[in-house]
Amino acid sequence: MSVEVQELPCREGHIGLLTLNSPATLNALSEVMIAQLGDCLERWATDERICVVLIRGAGKTGFSSGSDLRGLYQSVTEPKNKEAAFSILRHEYELIYALRRFPKPVVALGHGPIMGSGLGLFSACRYRLLTPDASLATPAMSIGLFPGVGAGWFLNRLPGRLGLFMGLTGAHLNVSDALRVGLADMALPNTNHQELLSNLQAERWSGNRAADDSRLFRLLSQAETLDYPALPASQLEQHERDIARLCAGSSLPEIIDQLLAARIDSEWWQASVKTLKGGCPVSAWLIWNQLQKAQQMSLKDVFRMELAMAWECVRRPDLEEGIRARLIDRDQSPEWSFARIRDVPDAVVDAHFVPVWDDQTDPMNLE
Repeated sequence: MSVEVQELPCREGHIGLLTLNSPATLNALSEVMIAQLGDCLERWATDERICVVLIRGAGKTGFSSGSDLRGLYQSVTEPKNKEAAFSILRHEYELIYALRRFPKPVVALGHGPIMGSGLGLFSACRYRLLTPDASLATPAMSIGLFPGVGAGWFLNRLPGRLGLFMGLTGAHLNVSDALRVGLADMALPNTNHQELLSNLQAERWSGNRAADDSRLFRLLSQAETLDYPALPASQLEQHERDIARLCAGSSLPEIIDQLLAARIDSEWWQASVKTLKGGCPVSAWLIWNQLQKAQQMSLKDVFRMELAMAWECVRRPDLEEGIRARLIDRDQSPEWSFARIRDVPDAVVDAHFVPVWDDQTDPMNLE
C-alpha cells in the first residue's frame, strides 16, 4: 500500500504527480499513504521547481474508496489503543486541510469509486476532473460514522438539501450528477489521461501561482472533454425535486420517515433508502447537526468540529460495530447502540461536539 511519487520535467518547471496505488483496498487511505501524501505536499509547497500537482488513482482500481477501515478497526478494537485510531484520523484531517490550502494549483483526476475520505481528498483539489465511470458517495452512516474531512464544508454548498440526502443515504452520484451540482469541474474520456499529462509537460510553468493557475485553466479549457449528452443519465435530474421536498423541514425524524415512506420506483432511489434504513441512528443525528453547525463556520472550524466528532465516534461502540458488520464479518447486521432515531438521547449527540479546540489546543496545528 503506497503512493507513487514522480516529479515530471516540463518545458519549464516540474509537475508533482501523486498516484494512489493500493489496488487490494481500492486505494483506501492507509496511515502509510496519508504520511506519504503529507510529506510530499509539505516538501512541494516550498519547492520552487514544482509548479503544479496532480493526484490520481492507479489502474482500474478507482481514485479512492476512502479511509483504510480495516486498519482503523484494528485500532478501535483495542481499548488501550484508541489514541492510535484517533492519530490516524488526525493525520488524515491534517492532510486534507493542507491540500485545501495548498499554495499551488492541484488537479485531481478521478475515476471509479470516489467515496468517504476519498471524496474529501478529491473535493479539496483546485481542479476536479472525472472520467465517465466515476461514482461519488459519502456512505459513512452505514458504518456508524459521518461524512468527514471537510464534508460539512462541501456538502453544505450543494443545492437544496442534497448534502443532507447524500449524508443520510450514501447515495452514489455518477459523473453527470457530479457536474450538475458542482462536485466536479469537467469530464474527460477514459483514454485522455496520458494526453493530459503530455500537455501539462509541454507547458512553461513560471512558479508564480496566479500565472500558473491561469495557464492551467486555459490548458484544461482546451482539453478534449465529453459533452453532457454523451455521459450517463443524471439520477439527480430525475430525483432532485423529490429530494428537496422530502428533506424539507426542521425535524430529522420526520424527514427520515418521509424518505422511508416515499413510493418512488427507481433502483437508484431504493438503494439509497436501503442504506438509510440500515444506517446508524446516532450517525443520522451527527450528520444533521454537523451540517447545521457548519453553515456558520470557517473552513478551519469545520475541520476542528469534525475531528472532535471523529474522536467521540472512536470512543463509542457504533464505529467498531459498523466496520465489523460491513467489512470484517460481513453479516450486514450491525447492532447499533440505539435501535431508532427517536431513541438517541441529546446528551449522546452533544458529546460529539466538544471539546471546541482553539489555536492553542488544536491537535491538528491548523494555521
